[in-house]
Amino acid sequence: MTPHEIAAARPLPPRLAPVAEARARMRRTGQWHPLQSMGRRFAMGCVALEVTQRCNLDCTLCYLSDHSEAVRDVPLGELFRRIDMVRDHYGPDTDVQVTGGDPTLRRRDELVAIVRRVRDRGMRPSLLTNGIKATRDLLKELCQAGLVDVAFHVDMTQGRQGYANETALNAVRAEYIERTRGLPLSVLFNTTVFDGNAHEIPQVVAFFVRCAGTVRLASFQLQANTGRGVAGACATPITIDTVTASLRQGTGAPLALGMPVGHSGCNRYGMALVVNGRVHDLYDDDAVLADLLAATAGVQFDRQHPGRAVAALAGALLRRPGAAARCLPWAARKLWAMRRDLVAARGRAHKLSFFIHDFMDAGCLDCERIEACVFMVATQHGPLSMCLHNAKRDAFILEPIRTDAGWWDPLSGRISDAPHPAIPGRSPGLHSRKRLKGRLKAARPPGQDA
Repeated sequence: MTPHEIAAARPLPPRLAPVAEARARMRRTGQWHPLQSMGRRFAMGCVALEVTQRCNLDCTLCYLSDHSEAVRDVPLGELFRRIDMVRDHYGPDTDVQVTGGDPTLRRRDELVAIVRRVRDRGMRPSLLTNGIKATRDLLKELCQAGLVDVAFHVDMTQGRQGYANETALNAVRAEYIERTRGLPLSVLFNTTVFDGNAHEIPQVVAFFVRCAGTVRLASFQLQANTGRGVAGACATPITIDTVTASLRQGTGAPLALGMPVGHSGCNRYGMALVVNGRVHDLYDDDAVLADLLAATAGVQFDRQHPGRAVAALAGALLRRPGAAARCLPWAARKLWAMRRDLVAARGRAHKLSFFIHDFMDAGCLDCERIEACVFMVATQHGPLSMCLHNAKRDAFILEPIRTDAGWWDPLSGRISDAPHPAIPGRSPGLHSRKRLKGRLKAARPPGQDA
Protein backbone atom coordinates (compact mmCIF):
# COMPACT_ATOMS: atom_id res chain seq x y z
CA MET A 1 0.00 0.00 0.00
CA THR A 2 1.19 3.52 -0.73
CA PRO A 3 1.26 6.15 2.07
CA HIS A 4 -1.75 7.77 0.39
CA GLU A 5 -3.69 4.48 0.40
CA ILE A 6 -2.86 3.91 4.07
CA ALA A 7 -3.93 7.43 5.02
CA ALA A 8 -7.16 7.13 3.04
CA ALA A 9 -8.14 3.72 4.44
CA ARG A 10 -11.37 3.72 6.42
CA PRO A 11 -13.13 1.13 8.60
CA LEU A 12 -15.54 -1.24 6.90
CA PRO A 13 -19.29 -0.55 6.79
CA PRO A 14 -21.72 -3.20 8.12
CA ARG A 15 -22.92 -5.89 5.72
CA LEU A 16 -26.37 -7.48 5.50
CA ALA A 17 -24.90 -10.98 5.05
CA PRO A 18 -21.56 -11.14 6.91
CA VAL A 19 -20.64 -14.72 5.96
CA ALA A 20 -21.45 -14.08 2.29
CA GLU A 21 -19.34 -10.92 2.39
CA ALA A 22 -16.43 -12.86 3.91
CA ARG A 23 -16.74 -15.40 1.12
CA ALA A 24 -16.75 -12.62 -1.46
CA ARG A 25 -13.57 -11.15 0.07
CA MET A 26 -11.86 -14.52 -0.12
CA ARG A 27 -12.84 -14.83 -3.78
CA ARG A 28 -11.68 -11.32 -4.68
CA THR A 29 -8.28 -12.03 -3.16
CA GLY A 30 -7.89 -15.52 -4.61
CA GLN A 31 -8.21 -17.22 -1.22
CA TRP A 32 -11.45 -19.14 -1.73
CA HIS A 33 -10.91 -22.93 -1.94
CA PRO A 34 -12.21 -26.09 -0.20
CA LEU A 35 -9.89 -25.61 2.80
CA GLN A 36 -10.91 -22.01 3.51
CA SER A 37 -12.89 -21.59 6.74
CA MET A 38 -13.57 -17.86 6.27
CA GLY A 39 -16.88 -17.37 4.49
CA ARG A 40 -17.75 -20.96 5.28
CA ARG A 41 -17.68 -21.33 9.06
CA PHE A 42 -16.88 -17.75 10.04
CA ALA A 43 -17.75 -14.21 9.03
CA MET A 44 -14.67 -12.93 10.88
CA GLY A 45 -11.84 -14.62 12.71
CA CYS A 46 -11.56 -12.24 15.65
CA VAL A 47 -12.25 -8.59 16.50
CA ALA A 48 -9.95 -6.89 19.02
CA LEU A 49 -11.60 -4.52 21.48
CA GLU A 50 -8.87 -2.33 22.94
CA VAL A 51 -10.09 -1.28 26.38
CA THR A 52 -6.89 0.56 27.33
CA GLN A 53 -3.66 1.70 25.70
CA ARG A 54 -1.75 1.32 28.95
CA CYS A 55 0.60 -1.58 29.64
CA ASN A 56 2.78 -2.72 32.54
CA LEU A 57 5.49 -4.06 30.23
CA ASP A 58 7.69 -2.45 27.58
CA CYS A 59 8.05 -5.08 24.86
CA THR A 60 10.81 -4.68 22.31
CA LEU A 61 8.29 -5.58 19.58
CA CYS A 62 5.30 -3.65 20.95
CA TYR A 63 2.59 -2.89 18.37
CA LEU A 64 1.30 0.16 20.28
CA SER A 65 2.33 3.63 19.11
CA ASP A 66 4.84 6.04 20.60
CA HIS A 67 2.02 8.05 22.18
CA SER A 68 -0.28 5.25 23.32
CA GLU A 69 0.64 5.74 26.98
CA ALA A 70 -0.71 9.31 26.80
CA VAL A 71 -4.22 8.16 25.95
CA ARG A 72 -6.88 7.83 28.64
CA ASP A 73 -9.11 4.79 28.80
CA VAL A 74 -12.01 5.06 26.34
CA PRO A 75 -15.32 5.68 28.19
CA LEU A 76 -17.29 2.56 29.05
CA GLY A 77 -20.33 3.72 27.10
CA GLU A 78 -18.25 4.06 23.93
CA LEU A 79 -16.87 0.55 24.38
CA PHE A 80 -20.43 -0.75 24.78
CA ARG A 81 -21.32 0.99 21.53
CA ARG A 82 -18.35 -0.65 19.77
CA ILE A 83 -19.40 -4.07 21.09
CA ASP A 84 -22.87 -3.56 19.64
CA MET A 85 -21.28 -2.38 16.39
CA VAL A 86 -19.22 -5.60 16.16
CA ARG A 87 -22.43 -7.61 16.62
CA ASP A 88 -24.09 -5.59 13.83
CA HIS A 89 -21.13 -6.19 11.50
CA TYR A 90 -20.49 -9.90 12.03
CA GLY A 91 -23.46 -11.35 13.88
CA PRO A 92 -23.66 -13.69 16.90
CA ASP A 93 -20.88 -16.07 17.94
CA THR A 94 -18.21 -13.58 16.84
CA ASP A 95 -14.99 -13.87 18.84
CA VAL A 96 -14.25 -10.57 20.58
CA GLN A 97 -10.77 -10.27 22.06
CA VAL A 98 -10.71 -7.90 25.03
CA THR A 99 -7.22 -6.48 24.82
CA GLY A 100 -5.08 -3.34 25.07
CA GLY A 101 -2.34 -2.46 26.15
CA ASP A 102 -3.08 -4.91 28.88
CA PRO A 103 -6.80 -5.09 29.66
CA THR A 104 -6.23 -6.00 33.31
CA LEU A 105 -5.11 -2.38 33.90
CA ARG A 106 -8.69 -1.28 33.25
CA ARG A 107 -10.83 -0.78 36.35
CA ARG A 108 -11.94 -4.22 37.49
CA ASP A 109 -15.66 -3.49 37.62
CA GLU A 110 -15.49 -2.00 34.13
CA LEU A 111 -13.54 -4.96 32.74
CA VAL A 112 -16.16 -7.34 34.14
CA ALA A 113 -18.94 -5.20 32.63
CA ILE A 114 -17.20 -5.25 29.22
CA VAL A 115 -16.94 -9.04 29.22
CA ARG A 116 -20.57 -9.36 30.32
CA ARG A 117 -21.71 -7.00 27.55
CA VAL A 118 -19.93 -9.08 24.90
CA ARG A 119 -21.52 -12.30 26.18
CA ASP A 120 -24.97 -10.71 26.57
CA ARG A 121 -24.83 -9.69 22.90
CA GLY A 122 -24.40 -13.35 21.95
CA MET A 123 -20.68 -13.16 21.16
CA ARG A 124 -17.70 -14.94 22.69
CA PRO A 125 -15.37 -12.83 24.84
CA SER A 126 -11.71 -13.69 25.27
CA LEU A 127 -9.03 -11.94 27.31
CA LEU A 128 -5.55 -11.28 25.88
CA THR A 129 -3.16 -10.43 28.70
CA ASN A 130 0.46 -10.70 29.76
CA GLY A 131 -0.93 -12.34 32.90
CA ILE A 132 0.83 -10.18 35.48
CA LYS A 133 -2.43 -8.88 36.99
CA ALA A 134 -4.67 -11.70 35.78
CA THR A 135 -5.12 -13.29 39.20
CA ARG A 136 -7.21 -16.40 39.69
CA ASP A 137 -9.77 -14.32 41.57
CA LEU A 138 -10.11 -11.94 38.61
CA LEU A 139 -10.32 -14.79 36.11
CA LYS A 140 -13.02 -16.47 38.21
CA GLU A 141 -15.09 -13.28 38.24
CA LEU A 142 -14.63 -12.83 34.50
CA CYS A 143 -15.77 -16.43 33.97
CA GLN A 144 -18.92 -15.64 35.90
CA ALA A 145 -19.44 -12.68 33.56
CA GLY A 146 -19.14 -14.96 30.52
CA LEU A 147 -15.44 -15.14 29.60
CA VAL A 148 -14.77 -18.01 27.19
CA ASP A 149 -11.02 -17.84 26.50
CA VAL A 150 -7.94 -16.46 28.17
CA ALA A 151 -4.85 -15.95 26.01
CA PHE A 152 -1.61 -15.39 27.91
CA HIS A 153 1.12 -13.59 25.96
CA VAL A 154 4.52 -14.66 27.29
CA ASP A 155 7.89 -14.35 25.55
CA MET A 156 11.37 -12.83 25.82
CA THR A 157 10.40 -9.57 24.05
CA GLN A 158 8.69 -8.56 27.32
CA GLY A 159 11.92 -8.25 29.30
CA ARG A 160 10.62 -10.08 32.38
CA GLN A 161 13.28 -9.99 35.09
CA GLY A 162 14.98 -13.21 36.18
CA TYR A 163 14.47 -15.27 33.02
CA ALA A 164 17.54 -15.92 30.92
CA ASN A 165 15.86 -17.41 27.89
CA GLU A 166 12.56 -18.46 26.34
CA THR A 167 12.62 -21.94 27.82
CA ALA A 168 13.00 -20.48 31.32
CA LEU A 169 9.71 -18.63 30.77
CA ASN A 170 7.94 -21.99 30.80
CA ALA A 171 7.88 -21.51 34.56
CA VAL A 172 5.71 -18.40 34.04
CA ARG A 173 3.49 -20.30 31.64
CA ALA A 174 3.09 -23.12 34.17
CA GLU A 175 2.11 -20.62 36.86
CA TYR A 176 -0.54 -19.10 34.61
CA ILE A 177 -1.90 -22.54 33.76
CA GLU A 178 -2.34 -23.26 37.47
CA ARG A 179 -4.36 -20.05 37.88
CA THR A 180 -6.91 -21.38 35.40
CA ARG A 181 -7.10 -24.91 36.81
CA GLY A 182 -10.73 -25.94 37.27
CA LEU A 183 -12.18 -22.79 35.69
CA PRO A 184 -14.49 -23.11 32.65
CA LEU A 185 -11.92 -21.46 30.41
CA SER A 186 -10.26 -22.33 27.14
CA VAL A 187 -6.56 -21.57 27.70
CA LEU A 188 -4.37 -20.19 24.89
CA PHE A 189 -0.78 -18.96 24.75
CA ASN A 190 0.74 -16.38 22.42
CA THR A 191 4.46 -16.27 21.65
CA THR A 192 6.24 -13.74 19.46
CA VAL A 193 8.96 -15.39 17.38
CA PHE A 194 12.02 -13.18 16.88
CA ASP A 195 15.79 -13.42 16.59
CA GLY A 196 16.22 -13.88 20.32
CA ASN A 197 14.04 -16.97 20.70
CA ALA A 198 13.53 -18.58 17.28
CA HIS A 199 15.99 -21.38 18.12
CA GLU A 200 14.04 -22.23 21.32
CA ILE A 201 10.56 -22.55 19.80
CA PRO A 202 10.78 -26.39 19.64
CA GLN A 203 11.29 -26.50 23.43
CA VAL A 204 8.34 -24.16 23.98
CA VAL A 205 6.17 -26.32 21.72
CA ALA A 206 7.22 -29.43 23.65
CA PHE A 207 6.06 -27.70 26.84
CA PHE A 208 2.62 -27.06 25.33
CA VAL A 209 2.42 -30.72 24.29
CA ARG A 210 3.08 -31.74 27.91
CA CYS A 211 0.28 -29.37 28.99
CA ALA A 212 -2.26 -30.60 26.44
CA GLY A 213 -5.56 -31.06 28.18
CA THR A 214 -5.23 -27.64 29.80
CA VAL A 215 -3.76 -25.64 26.93
CA ARG A 216 -6.08 -25.63 23.93
CA LEU A 217 -4.13 -23.54 21.41
CA ALA A 218 -0.57 -22.30 20.99
CA SER A 219 -0.29 -19.24 18.76
CA PHE A 220 2.96 -17.93 17.30
CA GLN A 221 3.30 -14.41 15.89
CA LEU A 222 6.25 -13.60 13.65
CA GLN A 223 8.42 -10.57 14.34
CA ALA A 224 7.04 -7.45 12.62
CA ASN A 225 8.37 -3.92 12.33
CA THR A 226 5.36 -1.98 13.55
CA GLY A 227 4.38 0.22 16.46
CA ARG A 228 6.91 1.50 18.99
CA GLY A 229 9.07 -1.62 19.08
CA VAL A 230 12.83 -1.11 19.08
CA ALA A 231 13.96 -4.56 17.89
CA GLY A 232 15.87 -4.42 14.63
CA ALA A 233 15.53 -6.51 11.52
CA CYS A 234 15.86 -10.29 11.75
CA ALA A 235 19.41 -11.56 11.30
CA THR A 236 18.02 -14.84 9.97
CA PRO A 237 14.73 -15.28 8.09
CA ILE A 238 11.68 -15.95 10.28
CA THR A 239 8.83 -17.10 8.08
CA ILE A 240 5.71 -19.22 8.30
CA ASP A 241 7.74 -22.10 6.87
CA THR A 242 10.60 -21.80 9.39
CA VAL A 243 8.16 -21.60 12.32
CA THR A 244 6.23 -24.59 10.93
CA ALA A 245 9.50 -26.53 10.92
CA SER A 246 10.07 -25.58 14.57
CA LEU A 247 6.57 -26.74 15.50
CA ARG A 248 7.19 -30.09 13.82
CA GLN A 249 10.47 -30.47 15.66
CA GLY A 250 8.83 -29.63 19.00
CA THR A 251 5.90 -32.02 18.52
CA GLY A 252 7.92 -34.79 16.96
CA ALA A 253 5.17 -35.15 14.37
CA PRO A 254 4.82 -34.16 10.69
CA LEU A 255 2.20 -31.51 11.42
CA ALA A 256 0.30 -30.25 8.38
CA LEU A 257 -0.16 -26.56 9.07
CA GLY A 258 -1.36 -25.93 5.55
CA MET A 259 -4.87 -24.75 6.40
CA PRO A 260 -5.02 -20.98 5.84
CA VAL A 261 -7.48 -18.83 7.75
CA GLY A 262 -8.10 -15.86 5.52
CA HIS A 263 -5.01 -15.06 3.46
CA SER A 264 -2.42 -17.82 3.12
CA GLY A 265 0.34 -15.23 3.56
CA CYS A 266 -1.06 -14.23 6.96
CA ASN A 267 -2.29 -17.26 8.87
CA ARG A 268 -1.87 -21.02 9.09
CA TYR A 269 -3.73 -23.41 11.37
CA GLY A 270 -3.28 -27.01 12.39
CA MET A 271 -4.85 -29.40 14.87
CA ALA A 272 -3.56 -32.49 16.62
CA LEU A 273 -4.51 -35.02 19.29
CA VAL A 274 -2.07 -35.64 22.12
CA VAL A 275 -2.40 -39.22 23.37
CA ASN A 276 -0.03 -40.69 25.93
CA GLY A 277 2.29 -37.74 25.36
CA ARG A 278 2.51 -38.35 21.61
CA VAL A 279 1.20 -35.97 18.94
CA HIS A 280 -1.04 -37.26 16.17
CA ASP A 281 -1.81 -34.85 13.34
CA LEU A 282 -5.51 -34.44 12.43
CA TYR A 283 -5.06 -32.28 9.32
CA ASP A 284 -3.00 -34.66 7.21
CA ASP A 285 -5.69 -35.37 4.59
CA ASP A 286 -6.90 -32.37 2.56
CA ALA A 287 -9.89 -34.24 1.11
CA VAL A 288 -11.17 -35.23 4.55
CA LEU A 289 -10.57 -31.73 5.88
CA ALA A 290 -12.54 -30.24 2.99
CA ASP A 291 -15.43 -32.61 3.75
CA LEU A 292 -15.36 -31.66 7.42
CA LEU A 293 -15.35 -27.94 6.63
CA ALA A 294 -18.29 -28.34 4.27
CA ALA A 295 -20.21 -30.42 6.79
CA THR A 296 -19.61 -27.98 9.66
CA ALA A 297 -20.33 -24.77 7.74
CA GLY A 298 -22.10 -22.48 10.19
CA VAL A 299 -21.48 -24.77 13.18
CA GLN A 300 -19.99 -23.12 16.28
CA PHE A 301 -18.07 -25.46 18.58
CA ASP A 302 -18.16 -25.03 22.35
CA ARG A 303 -14.56 -24.36 23.37
CA GLN A 304 -15.28 -24.66 27.10
CA HIS A 305 -16.90 -28.09 27.01
CA PRO A 306 -15.15 -30.66 24.75
CA GLY A 307 -18.06 -33.09 24.99
CA ARG A 308 -20.44 -30.57 23.47
CA ALA A 309 -17.96 -29.86 20.68
CA VAL A 310 -17.74 -33.57 19.84
CA ALA A 311 -21.55 -33.80 19.88
CA ALA A 312 -21.82 -30.82 17.52
CA LEU A 313 -19.35 -32.45 15.12
CA ALA A 314 -21.24 -35.75 15.23
CA GLY A 315 -24.53 -33.97 14.58
CA ALA A 316 -23.07 -32.13 11.60
CA LEU A 317 -21.77 -35.37 10.08
CA LEU A 318 -25.10 -37.12 10.62
CA ARG A 319 -26.72 -34.40 8.55
CA ARG A 320 -24.15 -35.05 5.79
CA PRO A 321 -24.02 -38.86 5.51
CA GLY A 322 -21.94 -38.70 2.32
CA ALA A 323 -19.22 -36.69 4.07
CA ALA A 324 -19.44 -38.98 7.09
CA ALA A 325 -18.94 -42.06 4.89
CA ARG A 326 -15.85 -40.52 3.26
CA CYS A 327 -14.40 -39.59 6.67
CA LEU A 328 -14.88 -43.01 8.27
CA PRO A 329 -11.89 -44.74 6.57
CA TRP A 330 -9.64 -41.86 7.62
CA ALA A 331 -10.94 -42.04 11.20
CA ALA A 332 -10.35 -45.79 11.27
CA ARG A 333 -6.75 -45.32 10.09
CA LYS A 334 -6.18 -42.69 12.77
CA LEU A 335 -7.56 -44.88 15.54
CA TRP A 336 -5.42 -47.78 14.39
CA ALA A 337 -2.28 -45.59 14.36
CA MET A 338 -3.11 -44.37 17.89
CA ARG A 339 -4.15 -47.75 19.29
CA ARG A 340 -1.14 -48.34 21.56
CA ASP A 341 -1.18 -44.78 22.87
CA LEU A 342 -4.94 -44.96 23.46
CA VAL A 343 -4.55 -48.15 25.48
CA ALA A 344 -1.69 -46.68 27.52
CA ALA A 345 -3.69 -43.48 28.14
CA ARG A 346 -6.88 -45.43 28.94
CA GLY A 347 -8.67 -43.73 26.07
CA ARG A 348 -7.79 -40.18 27.11
CA ALA A 349 -6.93 -37.85 24.23
CA HIS A 350 -6.45 -34.08 24.26
CA LYS A 351 -6.87 -31.69 21.36
CA LEU A 352 -4.06 -29.19 20.81
CA SER A 353 -4.20 -26.61 18.03
CA PHE A 354 -1.41 -24.49 16.55
CA PHE A 355 -1.77 -21.12 14.88
CA ILE A 356 0.86 -19.08 13.04
CA HIS A 357 0.18 -15.41 12.35
CA ASP A 358 2.46 -13.29 10.19
CA PHE A 359 1.74 -9.61 10.89
CA MET A 360 2.90 -7.21 8.19
CA ASP A 361 5.51 -4.51 8.72
CA ALA A 362 3.89 -1.08 8.96
CA GLY A 363 5.83 0.09 5.92
CA CYS A 364 5.06 -2.97 3.76
CA LEU A 365 1.28 -3.37 3.81
CA ASP A 366 -0.25 -5.41 1.02
CA CYS A 367 -3.70 -4.39 -0.31
CA GLU A 368 -4.76 -7.97 -1.00
CA ARG A 369 -3.83 -9.18 2.48
CA ILE A 370 -5.58 -6.21 4.06
CA GLU A 371 -8.78 -7.02 2.17
CA ALA A 372 -8.60 -10.67 3.21
CA CYS A 373 -7.83 -9.79 6.85
CA VAL A 374 -9.52 -11.91 9.53
CA PHE A 375 -8.17 -10.05 12.57
CA MET A 376 -9.84 -6.67 12.98
CA VAL A 377 -9.76 -3.86 15.54
CA ALA A 378 -12.99 -2.18 16.66
CA THR A 379 -12.44 1.56 16.13
CA GLN A 380 -15.09 4.19 16.83
CA HIS A 381 -15.93 4.24 13.11
CA GLY A 382 -16.00 0.49 12.54
CA PRO A 383 -13.71 -2.56 12.22
CA LEU A 384 -10.28 -2.12 10.62
CA SER A 385 -7.52 -4.60 9.81
CA MET A 386 -5.13 -4.95 12.75
CA CYS A 387 -2.04 -4.48 10.54
CA LEU A 388 -3.52 -1.34 9.03
CA HIS A 389 -4.62 -0.07 12.44
CA ASN A 390 -1.11 -0.53 13.84
CA ALA A 391 0.34 1.43 10.91
CA LYS A 392 -1.87 4.45 11.64
CA ARG A 393 -2.79 3.90 15.29
CA ASP A 394 -2.38 7.51 16.43
CA ALA A 395 -4.95 8.66 13.87
CA PHE A 396 -7.54 6.58 15.73
CA ILE A 397 -6.54 6.70 19.40
CA LEU A 398 -5.91 10.47 19.42
CA GLU A 399 -9.21 11.30 17.72
CA PRO A 400 -11.91 12.86 19.97
CA ILE A 401 -14.98 10.71 20.56
CA ARG A 402 -18.54 11.95 20.38
CA THR A 403 -20.52 10.97 23.48
CA ASP A 404 -23.98 11.85 24.78
CA ALA A 405 -22.37 14.46 27.05
CA GLY A 406 -20.20 16.04 24.34
CA TRP A 407 -16.75 15.45 22.83
CA TRP A 408 -14.44 13.29 24.92
CA ASP A 409 -10.76 14.18 24.62
CA PRO A 410 -8.42 11.13 24.67
CA LEU A 411 -5.45 13.07 26.08
CA SER A 412 -7.15 14.87 28.95
CA GLY A 413 -10.23 12.71 29.47
CA ARG A 414 -12.35 15.87 29.60
CA ILE A 415 -15.67 16.49 27.87
CA SER A 416 -16.15 19.65 25.79
CA ASP A 417 -18.77 21.08 23.46
CA ALA A 418 -16.52 20.84 20.40
CA PRO A 419 -13.64 18.56 19.34
CA HIS A 420 -10.06 19.80 19.50
CA PRO A 421 -8.30 20.97 16.30
CA ALA A 422 -6.87 18.52 13.77
CA ILE A 423 -4.97 15.65 15.37
CA PRO A 424 -1.62 15.93 13.48
CA GLY A 425 -0.78 19.25 15.15
CA ARG A 426 -1.58 18.14 18.68
CA SER A 427 1.12 17.43 21.22
CA PRO A 428 0.66 14.62 23.76
CA GLY A 429 2.37 16.82 26.35
CA LEU A 430 3.55 16.01 29.85
CA HIS A 431 1.22 13.07 30.37
CA SER A 432 3.01 11.27 27.54
CA ARG A 433 6.54 12.35 28.46
CA LYS A 434 6.17 10.73 31.87
CA ARG A 435 5.33 7.42 30.21
CA LEU A 436 7.71 7.21 27.27
CA LYS A 437 8.24 3.71 25.92
CA GLY A 438 9.69 2.07 22.86
CA ARG A 439 11.36 4.27 20.25
CA LEU A 440 10.78 7.57 22.03
CA LYS A 441 12.37 6.26 25.22
CA ALA A 442 15.31 4.81 23.29
CA ALA A 443 15.84 8.14 21.51
CA ARG A 444 16.12 10.22 24.71
CA PRO A 445 19.63 11.33 25.71
CA PRO A 446 21.17 9.41 28.63
CA GLY A 447 20.10 10.71 32.03
CA GLN A 448 16.89 12.30 30.71
CA ASP A 449 14.45 9.47 31.39
CA ALA A 450 11.24 10.86 32.86
